[in-house]
Amino acid sequence: MPGGHGAGAAGVDPQELWLNPRPSGRGRKPSFSREAITAAAVALADAEGLEAVTMRRVASEVGAGVMSLYSYAPDKETLLELMVDHVSGELPAPAPRTGDWRTDLKAIGHLQRDLMLRHTWLPAALATRRAPGPHTLAFLEHALAALRPTRLDGTAKLEVFSLLTGFVASHVGYEIRQAAAADAPGRAAAEARYLAAVAADGHHPELAEALSAPGRPPAPEALFTRFLDRLVDGLDSG
Repeated sequence: MPGGHGAGAAGVDPQELWLNPRPSGRGRKPSFSREAITAAAVALADAEGLEAVTMRRVASEVGAGVMSLYSYAPDKETLLELMVDHVSGELPAPAPRTGDWRTDLKAIGHLQRDLMLRHTWLPAALATRRAPGPHTLAFLEHALAALRPTRLDGTAKLEVFSLLTGFVASHVGYEIRQAAAADAPGRAAAEARYLAAVAADGHHPELAEALSAPGRPPAPEALFTRFLDRLVDGLDSG
């Protein structure tokens, strides 16, 4: 899913995190499982945003001393890795492949968008995450299988998946900001007046022409689909 590939993030050893998980030796003997701590952090981020997730706050949510958390998540960076992979486990297995890799890739993009809209902190978290866990890798495997009909080599397939994920994360961030603007109609009206004034100043004829074109339905799903189609249809399979 979400997520690209590459070396582990600074301070996070992916092999220790995902293949050989064990208490770090730091802090007291843990009273809760890594899964429970991660779920509490996810719930906190969903409710209050990523900035609310601190080791102390998560410890409070699970009713533990903060030192207990350090046994499984020695820092927030590691906790973030756990959180991203935890929610990636919500991604359903994509529908059976159609044989049309573009169709299958678009379906994957829609699954990613749905997940990011449920966890609106996820796009920002993906910007710094580099140690994909088991749930993320399972979804990546589906994406690579969808790209099998292409003539792309392995590196190019991974790049396509990273490009798709980056696009979805960026677009969902845009959707979230647009939703916030809709809750502040005065600001939206001010922005519209500004663009109208700029378009009428005679110095931006291309912008004026673009803004004068008949508007399209602003439904978020339709807009995402249109952008996704342009991205995927423009990819070179050679």
